[in-house]
Amino acid sequence: MAEHSHTTTDSSLRCVVVTPEATVVDTAAEFVAVPMIDGEYGIAPGHSPVIGRLGYGELRIRTGSGVKRFFADGGFVQVANDVVSVLTNRAIAKERIDFVAATELLATALARPAVGDEQLTFRERAIAQARGQLRVATRFA
Repeated sequence: MAEHSHTTTDSSLRCVVVTPEATVVDTAAEFVAVPMIDGEYGIAPGHSPVIGRLGYGELRIRTGSGVKRFFADGGFVQVANDVVSVLTNRAIAKERIDFVAATELLATALARPAVGDEQLTFRERAIAQARGQLRVATRFA
């Protein structure tokens, strides 16, 4: 179920997280951190426009009531006019990540032989996805 709060002030952002299935989050935020393919990227109110490619990892949304953490499964981010739009294959709330399943996914991916570029790419993606989920699941509040 998406969380909706469209009001932004001069010192806030609007963060919208969309997957192919649904709008996961639509809320006012004080700060957003996204997992880019080359590291974490922080976005505060007044940020200049940008479009970037997401990696696999933690999406953090700081609101007045605390920090919401999600696993972002790749995709893209766009920042314009204090709106952070995150388009991702999956956005899993930290509380909903299955640690055992992610651990098994990592073990399976590490054990999978990779012959050729396509299999290697698939294997590396599966490893990155599993490690990203495990990082988010084990991160302190």
